[in-house]
Amino acid sequence: MTAQDEKITLMHGAGGTVMHELVKNYIVKTFRGIGNAEVPLEAMDDAAVVGDIVFKSDSHAVKPIFFPGGNIGHIAISGTVNDISCLGAQPIALACGLILEEGLLLSDLERVLSSMQEACIQAEVGIVTGDTKVVEKGTLGGLVMNVSGIGKRTPALDHNLEVVRQTREFSARWTLDSNLAEGDKIILTGTIGDHGLAVLSAQQGLKFGSDIKSDVQPLNRLVQALLGEVGGIVAIKDPTRGGLADALNEWTEKSQAGILLEEDKIPIRQDVQTACEMLGLDPLEIGNEGKLIIGVTPQKAQETLAFLQKTPQGKDAQIIGEATQQFHCVAMQTVIGGKRIVARPIGDPIPRIC
Repeated sequence: MTAQDEKITLMHGAGGTVMHELVKNYIVKTFRGIGNAEVPLEAMDDAAVVGDIVFKSDSHAVKPIFFPGGNIGHIAISGTVNDISCLGAQPIALACGLILEEGLLLSDLERVLSSMQEACIQAEVGIVTGDTKVVEKGTLGGLVMNVSGIGKRTPALDHNLEVVRQTREFSARWTLDSNLAEGDKIILTGTIGDHGLAVLSAQQGLKFGSDIKSDVQPLNRLVQALLGEVGGIVAIKDPTRGGLADALNEWTEKSQAGILLEEDKIPIRQDVQTACEMLGLDPLEIGNEGKLIIGVTPQKAQETLAFLQKTPQGKDAQIIGEATQQFHCVAMQTVIGGKRIVARPIGDPIPRIC
């Protein structure tokens, strides 16, 4: 098959290797080098930086639009807010583009908008502009949307970077994927797989014998508190499409530092673990919408963990591993005593989770 015959598949939007190759080989290839950004498109970080402003655009096509624990509107606000926060910035304004399908109930639209309002209040940021379009019935599954946002650096970010510089040379001005270095501890703020399993249950009508709900939530206030009150954080990422495995592999590729995980330290709800075993899914590859991985200097790791565990968003946080120069991939020390490679997934096994 020639390149002219190849077509887009759902895997091209599911995180993991297939999506990253699409972005690098087509989108980044086309637009790299155009414009003047401190953190440009080709860095492929969670957001860009232009003139000390962090800028992010995120589209959402979750199916169905309502699922246990959230809906498309809650994800749209939280996803954009969290991506801006991962660079250490505070979101200050959002824009929303709505594409509505003919036949969508106005009561359903009202529910989505109300959820967006709640998320905006929680994140302390507002929607200040946007656009609305309507398309023919049968084309969207209800609605899709884009939320873009801008953020700015804060005294909390500057304090955090000063704490990092007390222990090593560090020139970065933002908490980027490439900042990870040997010895840095990896903290996961809570249980993984909740969101993906919640959406799957809504898609397929599955019952897992428990109350698995999405973890979707804005995390910017938590991030700013960590940066300002503790410090020492070098990298932050939200493990969305492709899950923990994809996010950690991004860190290793960009930082050239390997990561060794401890399997027994990774927090997973028992019902999520059981459901994954039933369905043949790897919870490390399932997307999340309300968790962070944090790279922190070893001197600040325990203090960061203690801070997180006192918060509702981080009560299940754990130090799950550390960066190393002994190898340049993601590996995991298993509970049975051996080690295994944690490869970047081809794509998230559950389609249209965000």
